[in-house]
Amino acid sequence: MIRLGLTGSIGMGKSTTAQMFREAGVPVYDADAAVAQLYLPGGAAVLPLEAAFPGVTKDGAVDREALRQRVLGDDAAMGRLNAVVHPLLGKDRMDFFEAAQDQRADLVVLDIPLLFETGGERNVDAVVVVSAPPDMQRARVLAREGMTPDRLAAILSRQMPDEDKRARADFIVDTGQGLDLARQQVDAILAAVRDPAWLSTKTRPQAQA
Repeated sequence: MIRLGLTGSIGMGKSTTAQMFREAGVPVYDADAAVAQLYLPGGAAVLPLEAAFPGVTKDGAVDREALRQRVLGDDAAMGRLNAVVHPLLGKDRMDFFEAAQDQRADLVVLDIPLLFETGGERNVDAVVVVSAPPDMQRARVLAREGMTPDRLAAILSRQMPDEDKRARADFIVDTGQGLDLARQQVDAILAAVRDPAWLSTKTRPQAQA
């Protein structure tokens, strides 16, 4: 089963691209959605995060804004957060792989925003980077409710620059030229990785579980 890592900086259109893969019949693992489930009442991350960051839970769930304020700009705090969340996500991801195998899927997409930043590219067969022009990215993000230029700058400071992601990508989906072209690029990626010659010629080491 081929594993494609899907990533891209905030506002690049990654979620829209992930939906295109779903519409093509490909199982997609959404890391953000998985985290959201862990933070809900009864979620596996609630008690460990309250222990690590007292006061970040409310009504039995993780208050994401309170947690964000506790870790923003604090590398040590971010490390504690990752130490709680990453192992839980690993188990959730293995459950996803098992379900995809049961469905006899020939490939899956792992939608992981910080794929390169966390070294996750080592665990996939190829990386798809979603990109768009900087002015379009900025306009998209600042149109979101509650977003400010300062908050955008803080988010971007934790993400690898788009040009670096593009340089390390196996495939690029450009959402800056319209959805039709982006969908064509998704279809082309699927055709490429399903070509029997692709796995025998790619240079990326075989992904590990």
